[in-house]
Amino acid sequence: MLAVQDTMDVLKGRWKIHIIAALCYSKLRFSDIQKEIEGVSAKMLSSELKDLEENQLVKRTVLNTQPISVEYELTEYGYTLKKVIENLADWGVQHRKTILGKALEN
Repeated sequence: MLAVQDTMDVLKGRWKIHIIAALCYSKLRFSDIQKEIEGVSAKMLSSELKDLEENQLVKRTVLNTQPISVEYELTEYGYTLKKVIENLADWGVQHRKTILGKALEN
């Protein structure tokens, strides 16, 4: 149970799994992540990204552009969560089918 608790401590919060999922396939600028994740505020996104960076899951790169933009990507360590995200998505699809299937039967 300790291992599960450790995992939950790192991924807790409404947005962290969404952010990791958004970064699984490409680097994204802050504004692109915010567009990708409907409902997340800039303040909350910034906070969650900082936490993910502190846990070595996300790398932040300041680009030499005018105006300055910041790009985020998963670290090699962060990519170890890709399979977990894919499994969560697969389970979610099955769960939706199961629940909707039962609702249609009633």
